[in-house]
Amino acid sequence: MANKNEFITIKKTPPKRKTPTSQSLDSASMTTVERLMQSMTPKQRQKYEEEYKEFALSEMLLAIMEQDKTSVRQLAKIAGVSPTIIQAMRSGTQKDYSLTVFLKVLKGLGCKRFKVEYHGKYLDIPIQIELKPISSKTKSSKK
Repeated sequence: MANKNEFITIKKTPPKRKTPTSQSLDSASMTTVERLMQSMTPKQRQKYEEEYKEFALSEMLLAIMEQDKTSVRQLAKIAGVSPTIIQAMRSGTQKDYSLTVFLKVLKGLGCKRFKVEYHGKYLDIPIQIELKPISSKTKSSKK
C-alpha cells in the first residue's frame, strides 16, 4: 500500500496557470500547450481545468495501484465498494463520487491523511473511515 507518511493533497481551486500574452512571447517560442491555452476561451479553459483534475485523480489511482500491485477487485474488497466504482474511477468515466466512497478508496490504498488547501493554508485531515476487515485469503492472494 502507499507509504504511511505520504499525503494526498487536494486544492480547493486549481492552480492559476500563467498564460503568456502575445506581447510576452511570440508563437514560435511558445510550447504547444501554451499556444493551446492561449487559443481557448475562458469557458474552454475552465472545462479543461475540470477535466484535468479528473484525469489527475485517475492517474494517481492507477499509479498507486500499479506500485502496490493491487487489482480492481482487491481494492474494491479492501475499500468495501463495488469493483465497478473502482474501474470507473480508474477510467475517468464517473465524474462524481460521494466523499465517503472517495475516502474509503483512499483508505483502501493505505492513505491515512490528506491535505486540503483553504485560503492559502493547508489543513491536514485524517481519514476517519473504518473499513471492514478482509479475510486472510484476500490478503495472501495479493502477495
